[in-house]
Amino acid sequence: MHHFLSILKYAKPYKARAILSIICHVLMVLFSLGSVTILIPILNIIFENTQAITKQPIWNGIVNIRVFLQDSLNYWITYHSSNVGKQQVLFYVLLIAACFFIFKNLFRYFGARLLIFIKNGVERDLRNDIHHKLMYLPLPFFSEKRKGDIVSRLTTDILEIQWALLSSIKRFVEDPLMIISTLVVMLIMSPKLTMFVLILIPFTGIIITSISTLLKKPSAQAKEEMGNLLSLSEEHIGALPIIKSYTAEESTQKRFEASNEKHFGFMNKMLYRRDLSSPISEVMGSMVVLAIIWFGSKLIIEDQALEPEMFITYIALFYQIINPAKSLSVAFYDIKRSEASMNRINEILLAKNSLIDETEQIEAPVFNQSISLENISFAYDEKEVVKDFSFEIKKGQVIALVGQSGSGKSTIAYLLNRFYDPTNGKIKMDGIEYNKININKLRSQIGYISQDAILFYGSVLENLKFGNLKATQDEIIEACKVANALEFIQELEQGFDTMIGDRGLKLSGGQRQRLTIARAILNNPSILVLDEATSALDAESEKLVQEALNAVMQGRTAVVIAHRLSTIQKADTIIVMDHGKIQEFGTHQELIAQNGIYQKLVQLQSI
Repeated sequence: MHHFLSILKYAKPYKARAILSIICHVLMVLFSLGSVTILIPILNIIFENTQAITKQPIWNGIVNIRVFLQDSLNYWITYHSSNVGKQQVLFYVLLIAACFFIFKNLFRYFGARLLIFIKNGVERDLRNDIHHKLMYLPLPFFSEKRKGDIVSRLTTDILEIQWALLSSIKRFVEDPLMIISTLVVMLIMSPKLTMFVLILIPFTGIIITSISTLLKKPSAQAKEEMGNLLSLSEEHIGALPIIKSYTAEESTQKRFEASNEKHFGFMNKMLYRRDLSSPISEVMGSMVVLAIIWFGSKLIIEDQALEPEMFITYIALFYQIINPAKSLSVAFYDIKRSEASMNRINEILLAKNSLIDETEQIEAPVFNQSISLENISFAYDEKEVVKDFSFEIKKGQVIALVGQSGSGKSTIAYLLNRFYDPTNGKIKMDGIEYNKININKLRSQIGYISQDAILFYGSVLENLKFGNLKATQDEIIEACKVANALEFIQELEQGFDTMIGDRGLKLSGGQRQRLTIARAILNNPSILVLDEATSALDAESEKLVQEALNAVMQGRTAVVIAHRLSTIQKADTIIVMDHGKIQEFGTHQELIAQNGIYQKLVQLQSI
């Protein structure tokens, strides 16, 4: 129930609608009771079993409420029957019954309509909060998760909560009201029979609710496996060219089918147990009804303590309890089942963001002097990839990082962008520690261009304005000129309005990369971090992109991670990394003269 209450906090903005919904459900319950108890006068008139009472009854206290209500009903029927006739009285009673049924269903509809708005609103707000949290969580969180599994939390898990957990709100409002009010009426009609019923009901409840504890484990396993299925689907669709080139369609399909089979088994276990509740509830309910008939007949025949029409109405009222009781048991099953989804969602909502300090107040300084890395170390899963790294990047300098794959170059880029915080050491901008600077203000001064040209589904213009929605047409055109992108954009069928497809796949690799460069220019960063921005391109595309990068770096501080050494020969300082440490640094000529690691790398690329 803890998770149920944590979700209910999302209903606070809809408090007024929730109160109106409760009022509607209360009125629905009252009219529902009226639509059943109206059977008593109807049966009295039809069977001519009305005791003639000519004097209006007098109230003698709550203990005698049954006698008072019965005598009042008989007095009303006697009085009006003598004036207009029994048939006319029956017509009036049936008319009242019709009104009860109409108003009962009218208030049911309005109550349900209000709850629908609340449920959908909570679902929307919950999904917004999860996405918002995902946008601000640090990258290490995602390195431990599969994308498909995270997507399943935004989709299937939230739907599970909407349909299972939030639907229980209606049940927990309406069903207890129906059960309690019906029991009160039944107690007034026959205290002995009602006490007998109250002894029987707990036994049936214990048997039914014990099934709910069996649901939790298969439900959690099913949710986890659905996340795995979505992850596999995403991986396979994204890797179709590789799958086809290795003719691995069959093995890939078997991998998917194995996961799907697991999900099939978990879902069967969960639903078999859930659906067991309905037949058990019906059997137990039938046994209780048979017991009531046996005990009630004894009260009518032997004790003469209950009238037949009262007993018939009593049975009808008891059936008013069975459905709400079953519904409540289903609600408890659903809560148990949805706990797995809520746990998975809370794993995101309650995840701590180590990069954001609640006490941070310092606005990012306008970069004027330098960025210093002081004895930086960083570890992935306790494996240290950067060790005791110290260097100062002065404003206007172009710093290049080179080295073999796995030497820690990209990790330095991530640390400069503050995608991660160093395990040890400090990074400072103009003497102020990174973790004391507002993270958004810090990143707004850094332009990051990665090896993978990351674009979004949409038009060329939408992608260009991604980092600067206020960019003017002139600024966009100028940025595209600098990035060597204007010519190819103008040649597209619809120019800037051309849709580029998922991840920009309608464009070539070089075109995509030049588009990301233009996007970075529009953000007008003080510092550029280029992470092997040309390594995946052909010679012609590389030449165009490198020209664009050279133009962008004019007058800016830049950190360039390069695989091709020919692109960084003019850098102010080249840092050679190996196993996370600085092995050499200097200009191109100085490093060649040292005849060390850098000189060997140059020779290898010259072959």
